[in-house]
Amino acid sequence: MASSTPNKLEQIEKASQDELTSLQLERLKWSLNHAYNNVEMYRKKFDAAKVHPQDLKSLEDLKHFPYTSKEDLRNTYPFKAFAVPMEQVVRIHASSGTTGKPTVVGYTQNDIDMWATVMARSIRAAGGCASDIVYVVYGYGLFTGGLGAHYGAETLGCTVIPMSGGMTERQVQLIQDFKPDIIMVTPSYCLNLADEFERQGIDPSTCSLRTGMFGAEPWTNAMRKEIEERMGIDAVDLYGLSEVIGPGVAQECIESKDGPTIWEDHFYPEIVDPETGETRADGEHGELIFTSLTKEAMPVIRYRTRDLTRLLPGTARTMRRMDKITGRSDDMMIIRGINVFPSQIEEQILKVPEISPHYQLELTRDGSLDAITVNIELKPGVGSESIHREQASKSLQNFIKSYVGISATVQAHEVGVIPRSQGKAQRVVDKRNL
Repeated sequence: MASSTPNKLEQIEKASQDELTSLQLERLKWSLNHAYNNVEMYRKKFDAAKVHPQDLKSLEDLKHFPYTSKEDLRNTYPFKAFAVPMEQVVRIHASSGTTGKPTVVGYTQNDIDMWATVMARSIRAAGGCASDIVYVVYGYGLFTGGLGAHYGAETLGCTVIPMSGGMTERQVQLIQDFKPDIIMVTPSYCLNLADEFERQGIDPSTCSLRTGMFGAEPWTNAMRKEIEERMGIDAVDLYGLSEVIGPGVAQECIESKDGPTIWEDHFYPEIVDPETGETRADGEHGELIFTSLTKEAMPVIRYRTRDLTRLLPGTARTMRRMDKITGRSDDMMIIRGINVFPSQIEEQILKVPEISPHYQLELTRDGSLDAITVNIELKPGVGSESIHREQASKSLQNFIKSYVGISATVQAHEVGVIPRSQGKAQRVVDKRNL
């Protein structure tokens, strides 16, 4: 496995804290003015909060400015959040819109160039270099994953295979034939690929892949261990979201594997209490907030990501790191008064050797009480007799009760019963209001 960064870093990645802070303040002043002067939504929000861009004298003053929510961006659908004329917008992406109107994101050519730069920086931080072949499985189209990864890899000088998701059997063949070095994919779909390698009688750890850059969904360190052991690769965390830019907001460095480094010269992070909105200090858990520092077409000011994490000091780079995402504030399940995140259940699933990492949580209501059923699969080769199902289910029930603090029903299924995703896995099915 790789152990060092092979390419020369950009000067800002190793700049002093004072140099970084000075650049951030200069860019933040520009971004606040740009948003206020060119986007009606921000002008109204700033005026209502009785703040003006000129009030920002230090980075700490940002806490006086109002938040931006996903609902705010949906209310500007499709193009009212753009801060430049349409003739300057060269690209449009959008979120899936599965829970309402999609959030639409625009890019100037400078935005596209910046995006490609931070993605190239991310691939380099993951141990990539110009001689690598990069296999992109993130979806192309309005989703930012595929093209974001693609442009970044090309900017670094890599050879790009723009595969996208689906056709899992063929994916295995192409990985065997094309021999890529780096794969960019969701962690859940990587496990689908590992299953398909094994179904074809191929040990996935013997393939050419050296590194996996995994993003687009929360995943645990237990899942990292599972992927690394089965695929024989370094698994590193890639973070991004379309409203801020797409993938490339932060990237875990391969030499440290201690959480994604946030590219703070372009995206300024904060942590706040998810309920009160009060700013929290570095090291304290809360909701991650981002303000864009250089985006032209669609600046975002204090955007509430709903992702739960904490900010940590820089290690491999000057810039701060974010801890692994523990979940989303809007993904939290409350089961009989106890707050539960899917990642907590996942950690327990991966403790049971007989259970595969494919799972789905089903929420139901029995009278006035909520109930959770954990649907799992036994690994291939594990006996299908009822005793094996009962033993695996009982072990998982005990782990969930002991470590998560809730009682859960566990249903063990045959291989292939849990739905497989070509992108983000649907971990929770909520039937409580049906």
